[in-house]
Amino acid sequence: MMKNLKKIGRITKCILNIVITVFIVLFLIVVCLQRFSNNRISFFNYRMFTVVSGSMEPNYKIGDVLISKTVEPSKIKIGDDLSYLGRTGDFKDKVVTHRVVDIYKDDKGEYLFKTKGTANILEDPIVYEDQLYGVVVHKSVILSFMYKIVGTTTGMFIFIIIPIFYIIGSEILSAMLTREEKRRNKD
Repeated sequence: MMKNLKKIGRITKCILNIVITVFIVLFLIVVCLQRFSNNRISFFNYRMFTVVSGSMEPNYKIGDVLISKTVEPSKIKIGDDLSYLGRTGDFKDKVVTHRVVDIYKDDKGEYLFKTKGTANILEDPIVYEDQLYGVVVHKSVILSFMYKIVGTTTGMFIFIIIPIFYIIGSEILSAMLTREEKRRNKD
């Protein structure tokens, strides 16, 4: 009976360690893919962005993590928060998330968007269809909190590095103890 409980405990611990490790690894893969691809790669048409300025306050604060979904330009409405890659001026090569204030079509039938930060006085340069990343569908409180903690060197060490080493170390120790127990039972 006691051996069965120990075995169930080890299996439960192993499964929990695997789930935590998979979650951390997937999160890091998604973040790295987006960072190294300059957000050109989406994960099932979703992208994560971190707010770096106060242009959308009070809706989004610096450090908030936003989830944006790729949508057809025809589905975008005035009032949607749009994530796009800037082309000119201060916006050049930066991911911008601002609110749509006007929509119209050019002579070719392509959608053009006027956007503006809710805390800004001036509108952004015109946003073209090919600049779009998507519409913000969610502000993740949990990921925002994690980002603010893990964004520091100490936080990264405490919440990512140490847990990974703990999981790996506990798995190695568990395997060694099991092997030793089997060896003793043979004698």
